[in-house]
Amino acid sequence: MSAVPKPRLTPAEYLAKERAADFKSEYLRGEVFAMAGAKYPHTRVSSNLIAYLTIAFQGSPYYALNSDMRVKVSATGLYTYPDVILMCGPPELEDHHGDTLLNPHVVFEVLSDSTEKYDRGKKFEHYQAVPSLREYVLVAQDAVRVERYVRQPDETWVLTIFRDPAGDFTLATAPARVRLADVYRGVTFAPEPTEPGGT
Repeated sequence: MSAVPKPRLTPAEYLAKERAADFKSEYLRGEVFAMAGAKYPHTRVSSNLIAYLTIAFQGSPYYALNSDMRVKVSATGLYTYPDVILMCGPPELEDHHGDTLLNPHVVFEVLSDSTEKYDRGKKFEHYQAVPSLREYVLVAQDAVRVERYVRQPDETWVLTIFRDPAGDFTLATAPARVRLADVYRGVTFAPEPTEPGGT
């Protein structure tokens, strides 16, 4: 006996359900994918990023948005919720509801065991189709490591990794400098496993 296929939704049907839902879901090509809740380190790192980016950009046209802001990748049809969005200038919104953004400048994703492969692979491919996106930043939650991908004029992406606990994290297309210690403020890392035969 074959399984009954799940009904596929139109974007309008997804948005209507999403606006009434108690939890967030991504949408792609008719399918809806519930998003798992985040653990404390993930939430703390996201909150730290928003707080310190807000401080860094006071008095400038740049501003940070949290994961309540939905983003649509118009070219592929993906609706998703980045952990942190950096904007520059006025937002472009999909419709009069004002809850779906089309023009993020920088997207930050805080990595977790369940999403890391997606964030590094297919999701990054989707984000690359957003014309306004200049940088894509992956932030580890279990170690000091920030990976910054910057779009080049030839549409390639250049990676820079920041992992010095005493150093800074910078953006390439916006004047921000944030101490990595501030990104990870309040986060305690698990001790490194002991090598066999070690003390």
